[in-house]
Amino acid sequence: MFAHTVLRTTNKRFYATPKTLKELFPNEPSKPTMKTKVPGPETLKLRHSLDSFQDPRSNHFFVDYNKCNGNYIVDVDGNVMLDVMCQIASMPAGYNNPLLIEAVKTPQAITELVNRPCLGLLPDRSWPQRLRDSFLQCAPKGLSHVWVAMCGSCANEGAFKAAFMNYQHRKRGGKPFTPEEMNSCLVNEEPGTPKLSILSFKGAFHGRALGTLSCTHSKYIHKIDVPAFDHWPIADFPALKYPLEKYEAENKAEEERCLKQVDQLIIGMANSCPVAAAIIEPIQAEGGDNHASPSFFVNLQKILKKHDVALIVDEVQTGMGATGTFWAHEQWNLPHPPDYVTFAKKMAATGFYHTAETRASAPYRNFNTWMGDPVRVIILESLVKQIKEFKLLDVVQESGKILMDGLAEIQNKQGSPISNVRGKGTFIAFDMPTFALQDKLINLLRDSGVESTGCGVRSVRIRPMLIFQPHHAQEYLRILKECLASM
Repeated sequence: MFAHTVLRTTNKRFYATPKTLKELFPNEPSKPTMKTKVPGPETLKLRHSLDSFQDPRSNHFFVDYNKCNGNYIVDVDGNVMLDVMCQIASMPAGYNNPLLIEAVKTPQAITELVNRPCLGLLPDRSWPQRLRDSFLQCAPKGLSHVWVAMCGSCANEGAFKAAFMNYQHRKRGGKPFTPEEMNSCLVNEEPGTPKLSILSFKGAFHGRALGTLSCTHSKYIHKIDVPAFDHWPIADFPALKYPLEKYEAENKAEEERCLKQVDQLIIGMANSCPVAAAIIEPIQAEGGDNHASPSFFVNLQKILKKHDVALIVDEVQTGMGATGTFWAHEQWNLPHPPDYVTFAKKMAATGFYHTAETRASAPYRNFNTWMGDPVRVIILESLVKQIKEFKLLDVVQESGKILMDGLAEIQNKQGSPISNVRGKGTFIAFDMPTFALQDKLINLLRDSGVESTGCGVRSVRIRPMLIFQPHHAQEYLRILKECLASM
């Protein structure tokens, strides 16, 4: 059993076959094959061409997506790489997945792609059933409503707005807006524009829009030169020591220190800029794969409940099975559902779950032109079905154990440069001694046929797809060992 989430099924013709992952990707490469260093000459030519009208400096390489298959990505120089970065943790079920291709070739998908409905105003007649067959199949326990957006930042921004609106709605006792509120908000003044804040944590990444950027604290490059919301409080996220079993007492004390700080920050903000919500990641992904114990999150919720502050769980990276359960927060056994759970990346679609009670008090309040993308919802419907039919959560748990055991073995060898192996499911990271060695290893992995990336200041992260099987995990470990030996 995988905690609370139950994945239900629907009867659609394009789910009839295949029966195994091998049948789904019969032409997946058996291992990487490298023809050039990365970036290769064709990538460098394209990078030079792009440079005249768009900044290419963040590009790893240019991809020939027609040739990518399953867990393997192919660049324009013909290099075939095992992908454990997966479009920044976003690819759920394989490159050129034939079931997804078939799903978007349907007349309904083509109609919605060509006509691109404004879903908040003019949804297609199939929209209610499509939501039932996609988002509601995997809704977190206790959250029956969904608000659909366009990206992870949008999802978190929407949740911020929802939390602010609900906070004020409760404060005014459900009464209508006053003329003073309606007039003052148009010039950004109180009472219509209240002084409210979102509490976030050091090391967090919640997006690059203005509100979410004020809650992002992982790397200066994300934030520098951009104004932030004044007085939004920032709490320490627990800095756990590894191995966890060796430092149980120290880690408990560290979590208690951080929780006490949260409590004091909320109290301290009460008269100047009250905290309407706190946002937190189950694992701080961009900040360095920072973990906390289930009891930390349970006690955090208790503190927030005490102060009538909403809990926003940012599952943009951890959602959709990456940690071995559909939602990472299922592993905490919270006594109450979170108030909002945001999602994107592997879900293909994006938005947040909530309850009927936290829906905006009037239409058009939490709104945008598209309100999501119906074609992405068609893809999500297929993905949810595949997770159940191919038992992909079992695959994640099995492959994750192989990775964790293999990395622990490497870590425990005398003179090993890796440390602090940590993870849930296949959502895994380890540390290198310095940023320079982190960067060197990532480049060695890429030249050896593994598309990888880092996080934090010296961590190397693993973010494979849900179809990443035990033999893929063994191949990754083999190449990693060779790269470490060459260093």
